[in-house]
Amino acid sequence: PSVPRHTNRLINEKSPYLLQHAHNPVDWFPWSQEAFDKAKKENKLIFLSVGYSTCHWCHVMEEESFKNKEIGEIMNKNFVCIKVDREERPDVDKVYMTFVQATSGGGGWPMSVWLTPDLKPFVGGTYFPPEDGVHRVGFRTVLLRIAEQWKENKDALLENSQKILEALLHRSEIHVRGQESPPPSKEVMATCFQQLSNSYDEDYGGFSESPKFPTPVNLNFLFTYWALHRTTPQGARALQMALHTLKMMAHGGIHDHIGQGFHRYSTDQHWHVPHFEKMLYDQGQLAAMYSRAFQISGDEFFADVAQDILLYVSRDLSDQAGGFYSAEDADSYPTTASGEKREGAFCVWEAEEIRALLPDPVEGATEGTTLGDIFMHHYGVKETGNVSPVKDPRQELKGKNVLIVQSTLQLTAARFGLELGRLGALLWEGRRRLSAARAQRPRPHMDTKMLAAWNGLMISGFAQAGAALAKQEYVSRAVQAAAFLRRHLFDPTSGRLLRSCYRGKDNRVEQSAVPIQGFLEDYAFVIQALFDLYEASLEQGWLEWALQLQHVQDKLFWDPKGFAYFSSEAGDPSLLLRLKDDQDGAEPTANSVTVTNLLRAACYSGHTEWVEKAGQILAAFSERLQKIPITLPEMARATAVFHHTLKQVVICGDPQGEDTKEMLRCVHSVFSPNKMLILADGDSSAFLYRQLPFLASLERKDGKATAYLCSSFACSLPVTSPQELHGMLCS
Repeated sequence: PSVPRHTNRLINEKSPYLLQHAHNPVDWFPWSQEAFDKAKKENKLIFLSVGYSTCHWCHVMEEESFKNKEIGEIMNKNFVCIKVDREERPDVDKVYMTFVQATSGGGGWPMSVWLTPDLKPFVGGTYFPPEDGVHRVGFRTVLLRIAEQWKENKDALLENSQKILEALLHRSEIHVRGQESPPPSKEVMATCFQQLSNSYDEDYGGFSESPKFPTPVNLNFLFTYWALHRTTPQGARALQMALHTLKMMAHGGIHDHIGQGFHRYSTDQHWHVPHFEKMLYDQGQLAAMYSRAFQISGDEFFADVAQDILLYVSRDLSDQAGGFYSAEDADSYPTTASGEKREGAFCVWEAEEIRALLPDPVEGATEGTTLGDIFMHHYGVKETGNVSPVKDPRQELKGKNVLIVQSTLQLTAARFGLELGRLGALLWEGRRRLSAARAQRPRPHMDTKMLAAWNGLMISGFAQAGAALAKQEYVSRAVQAAAFLRRHLFDPTSGRLLRSCYRGKDNRVEQSAVPIQGFLEDYAFVIQALFDLYEASLEQGWLEWALQLQHVQDKLFWDPKGFAYFSSEAGDPSLLLRLKDDQDGAEPTANSVTVTNLLRAACYSGHTEWVEKAGQILAAFSERLQKIPITLPEMARATAVFHHTLKQVVICGDPQGEDTKEMLRCVHSVFSPNKMLILADGDSSAFLYRQLPFLASLERKDGKATAYLCSSFACSLPVTSPQELHGMLCS
């Protein structure tokens, strides 16, 4: 590569996204006191640009505007320009996204916001094309107009920004009104089920027409709804909606049939043409959902998809030190000789490419059939490409195919006169050859930043899959990642989590000069992961750490006046608002996850004040939960766990004994959302016996591994057979 003409101070940052902009002709600053001081001293407006390294439209805006020398000069002359990686600083992102959504009715990335020197927003939007078009004002024009306004109407702008801030403060407040108690679980669950049922796509699954997102939070809600209403028609429908959605996604182009894992979302109703980036948080949550689908249905199809996701993450998103990388980009160079990147180039195929790779005649199939014929039929490949021009506005996928399973194995087998086992082997061979060919293509950019929150979601995915599929290697991978968190994303002196670390020179793990402290979501997702990891590994050290982190979370983020937790801690003067998220989206909100975390923490520690806190979170969100629970399906699910009281399944036995292992396998084979597992191994000096004195009174019956179901420190009669235990878990 040629020597870059420009280098700005982002060259000193660790974030892959900020480093992507280090050679723009724009004089970028990171979010820092240095930038704020310059804006105040020179009385300049701030232009804030927020994105992330695998964001397609962020790349487009950089190519068109931030690499343009003239536009760079306008920016440098009139503004102090700040670049933020939203994955590093979700707190900054949320403050200004709240503003953009409130003033423009939409939001997204790249986010472009203009601020006064004291950081108050007054104009914002998302992507701007460089020049004026028929329907849109160009970025150059916007920059010049805003600079002009600042010269001419400074006082009016400042006054306006103050009014906007007050309106935002008022609008974003979530608190308990008067003596509110948690909303009635039955009604919240029923309303949420009804709202999901009304938006459900009967044909293709999912909960919108297009674009279509995986939204694991919806599936998690439906599984819990089913578990609590197993014998009703509504319960059966909830299960059918979740399983059908998971099946259609796995068949779709959103699932990478050659390289494994799932892309971000589908641009169409059929899960066919995706936005091709792959995010760690999707892999973690979907691995858990496919494992749960297997646990409930016993259908190996779902277990295979879970293993496919975990193969992708182990191979492509894993750091040698044990952590998980954040994401893989959508855009890449089609060939080593290409000058420009294209979306999906790494993943799509021309029909003739596939024919050339799979020319072998297939014995026993109908006359003249090649492996290519069978493969192309099964995966919907067309000679002229299978992507509709409507879904390809920039003509990047013309003549290309996104693989999608359009026929069942049975139908494909019948069509070519093959038996099922043989067809499976042929398709496997086809995928293997395409995978080898794809490995020769230039890879998309990898965001090697490692985030505590997303690593937490992925640890949960490995731990839950390990337990449900009885695969010890997945539990071991989760343990390795938790040890990584403890080593690189935790400060033992303060007891606090850190937000991020990075893959640096020589593949060593590096930290920023001033580490970013963990946010609420880092605590919530890591604590959840440690509880999941205890249930899968039965190592009490993870429980002990989880409870310590819960105390720290309470201290840093709890709102004693309005209840629930703030997303960021107090005391950062550069943050205008302390917000509480009120939407379970691609990831659940931290308050939603925390409700269940607190109930689990209380069961493992005997601290009943945590149950009270869980109820106070539900009370703070009560109005939203009763009116539009579909926006908070994970919290709606937690109302049921709160209402039904979490039960402790205690197995008394020797961890190495075959009878104990059999009882544990039984627990792991049943999905019961309002039960959690404790292994009482008889070691009275261990952490759990110190926390829960009642465990000492539980005995092994006739020397055999024995199970008890306990609630509020009172226990059922003991059972010693897995069959009886199974009945108890399903009740």
